[in-house]
Order: sequence, then structure tokens, then C-alpha cells
Amino acid sequence: MISLLSFVLFCLTFANNAYRAESLHRVFANPGDNVTLPCQLTRNTGFSFGGMGTRIKWTKIEDAFAEVDVLVSMGFHKVKYGRFQNHAHLREADENDATLIINNLQLEDFGTYRCEIIRGMDENIVEVEIRMQGVVFPYSPRLGRYNLNFRDAEAACLEQNAVVASFNQLYQAWKGGLDWCNAGWLSDGTVQYPITKPREPCGGTRAGAGLRSYGRRDKANSLFDVFCFTSGYDGQVFFVDQKLTYTEAVQACQDDGAELAKVGHMFAAWKLHGYDRCDAGWLSDGSVRYPISRPRMKCSPTEAAVRFIGFPDKKHKLYGAYCYRAHQ
Repeated sequence: MISLLSFVLFCLTFANNAYRAESLHRVFANPGDNVTLPCQLTRNTGFSFGGMGTRIKWTKIEDAFAEVDVLVSMGFHKVKYGRFQNHAHLREADENDATLIINNLQLEDFGTYRCEIIRGMDENIVEVEIRMQGVVFPYSPRLGRYNLNFRDAEAACLEQNAVVASFNQLYQAWKGGLDWCNAGWLSDGTVQYPITKPREPCGGTRAGAGLRSYGRRDKANSLFDVFCFTSGYDGQVFFVDQKLTYTEAVQACQDDGAELAKVGHMFAAWKLHGYDRCDAGWLSDGSVRYPISRPRMKCSPTEAAVRFIGFPDKKHKLYGAYCYRAHQ
């Protein structure tokens, strides 16, 4: 069987003189979803290598220089690799179908996959990107601006129901209007920030709008903020309209079968569900914020945004509470 699969890989490598149709697809999903990555062979010739059948190879592209094997198949002979052994399989609707199905999508499954399928002299290469459907938000902790190394940044995002955003996610957020003057970590180890309105305090006016980059930084010793990405939630964000200390806010949410909402919950409710409330409230990290989807005087007169009050003394009895209740 090993020699047979070696022949499959040989064919996939040296079939460059065959017909090839390359394409890129995008699939949007959330963690826990089952996703379908389409890949089909269009027959253009009738020639085959002695009835060898259809050869399929799926890989996950980690970066410009590294790929991870997902699955190799030729007829009844199939090998799945690593963590994909338990939650990936071929659909195999017919002999030309190389569509991959991934069950119970995990955070590490997001990214770009490559399908190579050969039958005779016909070949097709397809790349499919799995993107999280969600929102990018900038984050800095109670300690203030520029206090996170890369590991701290990862932990900070996870604590807020999010992950460190990728370059593509920040780029899409910038195209959608995100403008932020503080530099933050991205998942590839670079530090960047999005500017839609060039101005002197944020890199000057000579450089146009875009993503301003500090390049790759020392992950252990360089300190910045972070851009987090959250795909949403399966539950409800709601407001407790009382004047509470932080401790009282935690208890008020628990009394209602909920927890104090995380920053990721707040941004997802605002961006993905249009949540709008002009009342400042505690969140789980000790910050006080409020979501505005409809700009108006005394709330957010110029733009839709999640407004940030700060990290006040937790003993102050001045704010309500934003709670999150997961669906059962």
C-alpha cells in the first residue's frame, strides 16, 4: 500500500504537462461547524494510465514554505494524517469528486487548503480558504497601551472569546472601515495597524490609507497591543440596568443564569447582530463599554462603534452590566 501511495504522489508531482484548471474558493464558517471544501475534476481527455483510477491529495498551506498533509487517496486506498484522521473525509459523490468534508471545525483548522486531483491526463488544482465569519477588534489590557508580548497577546484574546487576528482578517476589517492608531500583534508575528483617515499622529499624511506595518517583531520581548478576531457566539447578550460595582455586576449576571460578557461577546453582538445600547456597562475584563450601531448625539455622534470608557475602580457603583447567556 505504501508503494502504491508513493506512486500516487509521483503522479501528482510530475503531471504538470496535463490539463490544469486552477481556482480559489472561500468558505465562511464558525468553530464547531461541518464544512465542505469543493474539488471536482472536469474530464477533458479520455486517456488514462492503465486504469489507475483517480488520485487525490489534500494539503493545508501553513505559510509560503510549509504544507501539512491532510489526506491522500487512490481508489479504495486512503491515508489521513495527524489530527485530520478523526474529523475529515472525502464526499466521493462520483469518481471525479474530491470534495473534502471537515467535521466539528476547530480554530486550528481555519486557513487555506489545496486539492490536487488527477485522472489519466486530466488534472485540477483547487485552493479553498476557510474563513471565520466574525469581527476584528483592537485590545489592550488594564495595564494600558503596549504591554503585551506575543504570548500574552494570544492569552488576552482567548480570555475575551477570540483569537489573534490574521493579516487577511485585519485587511478585510480595514476595507470595512476599521481605523485604529495603536499597533497590535497579528497571528503571523507581525505588528500592524489600520488607517482609513491618514493623519499626523498616526504615521503622517504622506503615506496613504492602508495597513501600516512594523514588520516581524521579537515575540518574547516586544510589547504592543493586539488585534483579536471573534466569530460570534451561540447565545444572548443583554444589559442589567442597575448601578453596580464590578462584583455586584458579576453576581447580577449569575443570578440571571448568565456570566459577565467578554469583550469578544460585545463586539460580536454589535457588529454581527446590530446590538445598540447607550448605557455604559461592566465587562468581564473589568472594562466599561457600550455598543452603538446607530450613531446619535450623546452616544456616538459620528460613527457606529463599541465605545470604551476605560478600566475604572471596580468598587465604583456607577455602571450597569452586560451579561452573556449561552443557549442550552
